[in-house]
Amino acid sequence: MNLQELQTTLRAFAAERNWQQFHTPKNLAMALMVEAAELAEIFQWMTPEQSLSARTDKVLQSRIGEELADVLIYLLQLADHTSVDLQHAVADKLIKNARKHPPLSEDLTSGTLAEASCDDGAQRT
Repeated sequence: MNLQELQTTLRAFAAERNWQQFHTPKNLAMALMVEAAELAEIFQWMTPEQSLSARTDKVLQSRIGEELADVLIYLLQLADHTSVDLQHAVADKLIKNARKHPPLSEDLTSGTLAEASCDDGAQRT
């Protein structure tokens, strides 16, 4: 999945419908939260076991997929409208999380995120 291509597609989709006027960071952040709440609503009254078995229910899986797609769409649009490079932001955040939460065992340190790099080859520290 190429995030920049998706953002370009979403930009064109909004332009074809004259929605750009509504796609402010504030509105996109609010829409993102609404869609995330709709995703949470699917799981709201499930037991932990029921939520884990959702992957085997085709109807439920379809509903979850639709809400996840909505969340991703608004997230990509928000990143686009705030000029945030999500690939770099995620890489940087994973490095920070790895430092903040080191592996529980030395056996798990191979492939450490402290050495992670972005697609452009630049080391992230």
